[in-house]
Amino acid sequence: MSTATSGQGSWRDTILAGLANYIDAGSIVAGSVALALWKDIYGLSDNFIGLIAAFSANAISAGIGAFIGGWLCDKFGRKKIYQYDMLFYAFGMLFLIFASSAWMIIAGFLLVGLAVGADIPASWSLIAEQAPDTKRGAHSGVAQVLWYLGPVVVLLAAYFLKPFGIDGVRWLFIHLAVLALALTFLRSRMKESQRWEESQAAKGDAPSGIDWRELFSPRYVKSMLYLICMYGLWNLWAGYNGFFTPYLIEQNNLPEWAATVVPASYFGIGIVSILTIFMTLSDKVSQRTMFGISALMHVVGMALLAVLPFTLPVVIVHIVIMGIAGGFGAQSFFQLWSAELFPTAIRSTAQGVTFAVVRIGLGIWSLAVPALASADFHTLAWILTGFLVASGLIGYIWAPSNQGKSLEQLEAERG
Repeated sequence: MSTATSGQGSWRDTILAGLANYIDAGSIVAGSVALALWKDIYGLSDNFIGLIAAFSANAISAGIGAFIGGWLCDKFGRKKIYQYDMLFYAFGMLFLIFASSAWMIIAGFLLVGLAVGADIPASWSLIAEQAPDTKRGAHSGVAQVLWYLGPVVVLLAAYFLKPFGIDGVRWLFIHLAVLALALTFLRSRMKESQRWEESQAAKGDAPSGIDWRELFSPRYVKSMLYLICMYGLWNLWAGYNGFFTPYLIEQNNLPEWAATVVPASYFGIGIVSILTIFMTLSDKVSQRTMFGISALMHVVGMALLAVLPFTLPVVIVHIVIMGIAGGFGAQSFFQLWSAELFPTAIRSTAQGVTFAVVRIGLGIWSLAVPALASADFHTLAWILTGFLVASGLIGYIWAPSNQGKSLEQLEAERG
C-alpha cells in the first residue's frame, strides 16, 4: 500500500502544485480588471465581452485543457504535465501583455485557458496522492488559499496600476508570466506521484492507456454527475463573481476604488475562512454539515443582491457573507471530493472530464451574462440565487464524508 509524502517536503510539493490555482484565478481576475479598459479602447460590444469571458481561462478553453490534460496525466504521469504546461501558459500571456487588437485578447485567453485547464487535474491529483491521509483536506485547502490569493494580489496591484491605464494593467499579466516561468524550474525538482507509479506497475503488460469503460461505468458516472451538478451550478455564480464583479461595479457608477478593493476583500475573507474553517475542520468533522452551512450562506448572500439595490453597502455585506461561505464551500470540496471519488488510474481523467463540463457550461452561460446584467441585474441575481439553491441541495443530499480515510481504503469501499 502506498504511503503519502510527509513533513516539509509534502507541504512544499503541495504549494508548488497548488500555485496553478494562483495563476488560474490571477489570470481570470486580471482579465476582469482589463475588461472595462479594453471595452473603451477597442469599442467592444456586450456580446464581444461575453465572447471573451466564454473562451477565457474562466471557461471553455480551461475546460478543454482540463479534459486533454487529465487524460495525459493518467497516461504519462502527473509530472510531465505540470512541469511543462506553464511554458505554454507564459506563451499565451504574451498575447495579453502585448495585445494591440481584439483578436489578440481572444487568442491570449484561449492559450492561457488551455494551459491552466491542463494543470488543474495534474496538480489536484498530485496534492491528494501525496498528502498524508489524515491531512488531505488541509493540503487541498492550501491550493484553495493560493486560488484566492491570486485575485487578492492582482486586484490590490490593479488599484495602484489602473491610473496608468492599459499600460499599467499589462504588469498584472507580466507578473503572471514571470511566475509561470519560475514555476517551470521549481517543479522540475518534484517527484512523480508514487501512487500513480504503483497503479502503472499494477497493470503489468496491460496497455498503458485509460480504461474508458471503467471511467464511464455506473459507479463513476454517478460520481461525475454529482460533482458536475454540485460544482457546476455553483460555478455559474462563481464565474460571474470572478470575471464580472469589477465590471459591474464600474457600470453601476460605484466609487472607482470599489472595483478593485471590494472584490479583493471577498477573496481576502475567503482566505481567512479556508485557513480557519476548511483546513482546520474538513479532516475531522462532518463534511456534509460544513457544506450545508456554506450553501445556506451562499443563498442568503446572493439573495441580498436580488432583493436590494446594487449599492455599495449592499455589495459589501454580500461580499462578506459570500467570502466566509466560499472558503469552506463548493470549490474547496469539489477539489477534495473529485480526487477521493475515483481510483488513481483514472483520477485525473475523471477530474478533467468533470472540470471540462463545468467550465464549458460556464462559457456558454457567460455569453448571456453581460446582456442580462445590462438589461436587468435583479433578474440575473435571482437566476444566480436559483443556481446556488440547486447546487446546495444536490451537494448536501449526496455529500460524501471521507475524512481520515486513505485513498486505498476509499477505493476498497467502492468495491
